[in-house]
Amino acid sequence: MPRSVPPAPCAGTNRPAGSTSQYTEASQSVMLHIYNTLSRTKEPFKPAQPGQVRMYVCGMTVYDYCHLGHARMLVAFDVVQRWLRASGLKVDYVRNITDIDDKIIRRAVETGRRIGEVTEYYIAAMHADERALGVQPPDREPRATQYVGEMLDIIGRLEQNGLAYRADDGDVNYAVRGFDGYGKLSGKALDDLRAGERVAVGSAKRDPLDFVLWKAAKADEPDDTKWQSPYGLGRPGWHIECSAMSRALLGLPLDIHGGGPDLKFPHHENEIAQTEGAFGGVLANTWMHCGPLMVDADKMSKSLGNFRTIRQTIAQGEAPADQAEYAVNPREAEMLRFFIVRNHYRSPQNYTPHNLADAQSALDRLYQALLNVAPDDAGLDWNEPQAQAFKAAMDDDFNTSGAVAALFELASEANRTRSARSAGQLKSLAALLGLLQQDPARYFQCATRYSAAGLAQAATPSASLDAGQIETLIAARAAAKQARDYAEADRIRAQLREAGIELDDKPGGQTQWRRA
Repeated sequence: MPRSVPPAPCAGTNRPAGSTSQYTEASQSVMLHIYNTLSRTKEPFKPAQPGQVRMYVCGMTVYDYCHLGHARMLVAFDVVQRWLRASGLKVDYVRNITDIDDKIIRRAVETGRRIGEVTEYYIAAMHADERALGVQPPDREPRATQYVGEMLDIIGRLEQNGLAYRADDGDVNYAVRGFDGYGKLSGKALDDLRAGERVAVGSAKRDPLDFVLWKAAKADEPDDTKWQSPYGLGRPGWHIECSAMSRALLGLPLDIHGGGPDLKFPHHENEIAQTEGAFGGVLANTWMHCGPLMVDADKMSKSLGNFRTIRQTIAQGEAPADQAEYAVNPREAEMLRFFIVRNHYRSPQNYTPHNLADAQSALDRLYQALLNVAPDDAGLDWNEPQAQAFKAAMDDDFNTSGAVAALFELASEANRTRSARSAGQLKSLAALLGLLQQDPARYFQCATRYSAAGLAQAATPSASLDAGQIETLIAARAAAKQARDYAEADRIRAQLREAGIELDDKPGGQTQWRRA
């Protein structure tokens, strides 16, 4: 049976426990500036309602596992919402799930599963990836299928305003040339978009730029992809989904609307046309887009076949192909987050195994400082120079590369002065980026593929030592030293170093080990 339109869920927040900012002292000494894609300039950030931020980010279409390009978007906007909260702002962060789409239908038909089975599985897989990367859940995570009623309401308004028309094939399309502001976000002129285009033979569109708002059902499509509507059985177009969910949950205008680089056009351009064409005013005051993740000068994407999934990159061993949950290598998972965070969110970023190895080495240096000097628990002192530098960087369009530079200054200071205060500042500031919260000794005992030794081992596989074997060799080395057989002790140390294991001899005869 076709679906009826469900009522919209009640609004509410689900901010996870422990996420309330401890750093409100950072709030107002310097004005936060954000690069606005719409104005193409950095602007002082002024929420419509002082002290409160309504933020909507376009989320995943759940038909496959998340790749590293998705990881960049998830981490980038996680850092944004963390810093907004740390600055003393109350944030209502909504990130949607697209759970009805041509690709989802295709996956369901190919695998013989119902639409709901496909989407529930990949939603669970996405959440597993988010947890692994330390991405906090959004306050609300609406699913498109819960807001079909709101979508039909917008389509009806657009039809009344002369911006939507029913085509001969049963679809309802948006009349792009009827909206004067089309192209203002992407900077694309209509005549440039039209250049060289023709309406395809048999197309029911009046103009090739027009896009679908409501898709008429096809006889061979599953029943659970069809809804009753004034336009007959069908389903919503992709673009109308976010217009409905953002307005229903946050109202207009949004303070921040964000997403990946490929959404600026046509998805966000079409959202503006729909929402502003139906309700007037503006959809969002600030538009944010993270930069692309590149592979050999091409954007990482499923369509190009050059993508690598998050789970392939950070799983402990081989990630199961048929399970949403998987065992995570915590050292590599934080490395991937650090790899993303240490670059500015708007800049292009290049993926190679060696770039991941460089990120792993840099993160290891920060953890080494915390291993060398136990941090105090005195809390964050915003008057300290590195904390001020960190804050100034983050207030400058979330410049995480500058913030990470402040972390390295603190690590150097902690190593040089053996200052527990510097180590404490390092750990507290890093927490604002979702970093350096693991126990350092346990962190280093976890193997990593993203090191010089790890890449060499991947190129020439050989047996690696497990924790039990390492402890046995350390005990044998201690016994050799006790017996004054220093040649044997040195030989064991060299054997361990060749296997990628570094030893730190502590006062009192204790030896700590870590994987290089």
